[in-house]
Amino acid sequence: MADLRPLASLSLTLVHYNPLDPISYFCAWLALVPQALCIVYVTLIWSTREIEILLMFIGQMACEAVNFALKRSLKEERPKQMHGKGYGMPSSHAQFVAFFSASLTLFLLFRHVPKPPSHSHTPLSLVSRIGLSALSLACAGLVAWSRAYLNYHTKKQIIVGFEGGLLFAVLWFLLTMILRRNGHLEWLLEQNALRLFRMRDMVVEEDLCQAGWEKWESKKIANSASVNSGKDPVIREKVDLGENKSSLK
Repeated sequence: MADLRPLASLSLTLVHYNPLDPISYFCAWLALVPQALCIVYVTLIWSTREIEILLMFIGQMACEAVNFALKRSLKEERPKQMHGKGYGMPSSHAQFVAFFSASLTLFLLFRHVPKPPSHSHTPLSLVSRIGLSALSLACAGLVAWSRAYLNYHTKKQIIVGFEGGLLFAVLWFLLTMILRRNGHLEWLLEQNALRLFRMRDMVVEEDLCQAGWEKWESKKIANSASVNSGKDPVIREKVDLGENKSSLK
């Protein structure tokens, strides 16, 4: 006999919206921002191996766990216009983006200490960092507003979620600050597991994109100097390798 039990659906990217309303369609895309940010987190952690980004991601997941617990303890229903399952207090989308934008703002304005400018280095200015912070907070507010427009949450649920995300971001920032000041973060970076994955702590002082560009510029200058002196850099490298081998014999 065939199994007649109803099938379940994985609703990670399922969004209800009004197909006749372009604003509703736009809000449906905004509902996918948390999933997109998770992809950004994982990509940056893997490509940069920065402990600061890893700590921020751990805080983000801890914030989600708090939201999960609050929803199941408060058990407040979603608006009547929404037939989706699950509780609505507080809004997980609002809490997620509030934590992200607040954490990014705290890092840019209080933790990131760029190196002084030089002839080959232009650090991110304070005005630029304030602008990025304002942009992230504005985008977070837009995502939170979209949840009310789509009738997924009441205004109260969104406000509580947003405030909860901001509060958790501040608490997490203070916790990581204590870890840094007490030397615990430096100790963690020396552990075999983190050394195996080449974890580091450079983004606090360096703009990784700028640092890579400076290395590239230095390499071009060195190659240009070699060409102008009449020596091809590739040939010179082979000669140097040959000399090293001869010295080893």
